[in-house]
Amino acid sequence: MKELRVLVVGSGGREHALARAIAADPSVTEVHVAPGNPGTAAFARNHPVDILDGAAVAALAAALDVNLVVVGPEAPLVAGVADAVRAAGIACFGPSREAAQLEGSKAFAKQVMAEAGVPTAASYVCTTPDEAAAALDAFGAPYVVKDDGLAAGKGVVVTSDRAVALAHAAACDRVVIEEYLDGPEVSLFAITDGTSALPLQAAQDFKRVGDGDTGPNTGGMGAYCPLSWAPTDLTAQVMERVVLPTITRMAERGTPFTGLLYCGLALTSRGLRVVEFNARFGDPETEVILPLLASPLGQVLYAAATGTLAGFAGLEWRDGACVGVVMAATGYPDTPAKGGAIALPPDTATAHTIHAGTAATPTGKLVAAGGRVLVAVGYSNYDFEVDDIDIALAAGKSRIDVCRRSVACLFDEDMAKKILSQKEVHILIDLNQGTDGAIAYGCDMTPDYVRVNARYRT
Repeated sequence: MKELRVLVVGSGGREHALARAIAADPSVTEVHVAPGNPGTAAFARNHPVDILDGAAVAALAAALDVNLVVVGPEAPLVAGVADAVRAAGIACFGPSREAAQLEGSKAFAKQVMAEAGVPTAASYVCTTPDEAAAALDAFGAPYVVKDDGLAAGKGVVVTSDRAVALAHAAACDRVVIEEYLDGPEVSLFAITDGTSALPLQAAQDFKRVGDGDTGPNTGGMGAYCPLSWAPTDLTAQVMERVVLPTITRMAERGTPFTGLLYCGLALTSRGLRVVEFNARFGDPETEVILPLLASPLGQVLYAAATGTLAGFAGLEWRDGACVGVVMAATGYPDTPAKGGAIALPPDTATAHTIHAGTAATPTGKLVAAGGRVLVAVGYSNYDFEVDDIDIALAAGKSRIDVCRRSVACLFDEDMAKKILSQKEVHILIDLNQGTDGAIAYGCDMTPDYVRVNARYRT
């Protein structure tokens, strides 16, 4: 087993979760994160760097003498950072600039899907108001309008209001307008070296900012894994009909895709359809998938980066389930408030906190520094153990229905009703609990539940 020294590029919750899982790999002797955040600083070494500067990232990797670089966010991938690292002779997990266009351009992704025979929604690429209007009329409501480029998960509008759809199209240089897909959406990731691919467990996230899936789209307000309700052959279907045809076609085009292929899927009344491709681990799904992974993540990512993934017969998983609840700043996703004080307890074996948008003040105090600030993650392996951690975030908010809906989806209807009817395992939603008008919620899981209380003091 190769000894690994790893540099993770990025500063968000996804990178914290990746670095945390990589650090748990026994073969990993060093973990560096650039630029990282206060959460990664607890177990790794943080380094300042401009993540969009490929030369700077490659120089840092060389100076640290790492033998694997993992690029987390989409922007540096589309900017070609992985190309610069590989040009420096260092193994890099992440697609090239050209291959990252699967996320960088929705029109490009649609073209590849068509060439590969991947099932997806019918669509039009529009660059003028007249083209957009014609496309909206062709499909009818609900209207689905997607900014062609990167938009941090907030470039999609789904609405029955034609004026709103037209306004979003007008605000973008180029849009993809497509037919509305019914049915639940799920996320399935595949790690690939450009030839072989290994699927991770499917997850489901909650994209709307408000309870009951109301309000604008966000980068994600919570997630859970696994999906006990999904078809038993879902993973096999996605690998056969989506992942393998896509990486085969990308190789045929001369732009092999290596890294993480994120398949955003809709399970429609007409069958499986691809909603979108991303070129990196999803956020917040990564935060609930990786705690369930038993295989050594560092070794798997290194194999993908060096073209030797075929040496892994498959990934191994822990029994149990994970739920993650995003704690966002007031005003998110429009104008999130920054500077809110944060108080965190120590992580436990079954409950921990991921830093998504935090910073340390000159005096060492932890404060909010982004829209999505923290992710409270609860894990249960059904051993009747309970951990209760209290997290305080000033000027914060979250969806208080994520836990209830996750439990309802993790189990069949009868079991979910049984769990949610028991007082001792009931989802904690108490608008008057705590002090100063705080909002408290729980991340409760199964009869052998984990409880993560969060109190937002306003």
